[in-house]
Amino acid sequence: MPGWFSLNDLYYILPELVLAVGALATLVATALTRRSRQAWLSWLGIGVLAASALAMIAVTPDAPVNVARGLLSIDGFSTFFKAIFLLSAVLTLLLSMRYLDMEGARHGEYVFLVLCATLGMMFMATGTDLITIFVGLETMAIAFYILAGLLKPDRRSNEAAVKYFLLGTFSLGILLYGISILYGMSGTTNLRALAIAVADQGRDPWLILALILVVAGIGFKIAAVPFHMWAPDVYEGAPTPITAFLSVGSKAASFAMLLRIFLEGLPSLSADWTILFYVLSVVTMTVGNIAALTQSNIKRMLAYSSIAHAGYLLIGVIAGTSRGVAAMLIYLAIYAFMQFGAFAVVILLRRADAIGDELKDLSGLYARQPFPAVAMLIFMLSLGGIPPTAGFMGKFWLFSAAIDANYVWLAVLGVVNSAISLYYYLRVVVFMFMKNEAAGSQPVLSPGLAVALVVTLAGTLVLGVYPRPLFELAEFSARALGVVGVAATPF
Repeated sequence: MPGWFSLNDLYYILPELVLAVGALATLVATALTRRSRQAWLSWLGIGVLAASALAMIAVTPDAPVNVARGLLSIDGFSTFFKAIFLLSAVLTLLLSMRYLDMEGARHGEYVFLVLCATLGMMFMATGTDLITIFVGLETMAIAFYILAGLLKPDRRSNEAAVKYFLLGTFSLGILLYGISILYGMSGTTNLRALAIAVADQGRDPWLILALILVVAGIGFKIAAVPFHMWAPDVYEGAPTPITAFLSVGSKAASFAMLLRIFLEGLPSLSADWTILFYVLSVVTMTVGNIAALTQSNIKRMLAYSSIAHAGYLLIGVIAGTSRGVAAMLIYLAIYAFMQFGAFAVVILLRRADAIGDELKDLSGLYARQPFPAVAMLIFMLSLGGIPPTAGFMGKFWLFSAAIDANYVWLAVLGVVNSAISLYYYLRVVVFMFMKNEAAGSQPVLSPGLAVALVVTLAGTLVLGVYPRPLFELAEFSARALGVVGVAATPF
């Protein structure tokens, strides 16, 4: 066994090992199961995710532990994100069971790719070395490229996969170029060693160029304006459960990567990257909300909504404090519940005689399926930040973190954009409750979809009324990142 590797490392990466072995077991089970009987593989995938979650709980230490000579860090920060990834993957598989049968897609390869994407996300959150983070990013990205084009007879799915692949590989090249410059300037890819090396060099022009390239590469992954053009088309064309997974899991993993790189690796350049993220935040939330106002396709509307939420989340990075990071973690956890819930209702509208992704397809939903309609109402109010839903608490925490860091105008712009977003969220409510032009067959609420709706609805309501446990957990996780307050002076 190599000298830099130990059995102790295997213990701490047990959740990832369980996930990797489970993904391989899924492939074997797929080969041994006839296509007509592969539905049980979704439950196998959920079992693997549950086993990984139990392993994560068992091996999470009280204090941060460096693994494989600093390539990975097992701490509260990575554990928080892993919980979001595992929850997102479980909800994705629950949403997918009936959907895959409806579309005639294979369960086995689908579950395998979802598990692989989750594995990549977990290494992105755990990695404290640029190479480790990049490998995790590539693992996640390749799985999503394939998942986006999984519906082979669907031209929209094929188009989504091609666009995502071409733009994704281009952005990864930009990110890798920025990483290569950082390595050339510092001689290391370890984030903590990088922070020391960069601090000694001041504001070198090459470091500023590397900073811009890394921001651009990560900006694509979080769908920040102007790197967002792929999102509406990919969200619309990809299988709807994958759209949900992409909008929550991939976004959360990208923000974990962003926090690791900038707060751990480049704190001495905070005066420069704070300005960049300030501009990106304002433009992203504004463009996302304004573009969503005119959308008639629900998936495109939720895509632009997701872009706007990326702008809100950047507020936590700009604040640059432990409270700002905690606010980001809180909002990401809350966002997972309300976003998956909204997409669950969109999946409900998919029937043999209707695609179900247009606003008009929501017409009369309350009269046909009251529970999903009421749930969608709550999800829309939560996404808009209306109390007493969890979305209100998430935005309140984000905006208050900005005010504490003296970014008052940024908080004001966030509130204004939240008010703008209410228009298109309430349009959904109008179609469900006030329109009666129902078309197509009766929507069927499958058991998996019902479980996902109950879980997401409970999370959206409970965290809106009693968010304290989540707040305490997020604050503990933010402290594990070691942020003391690196924000630049407000401008």
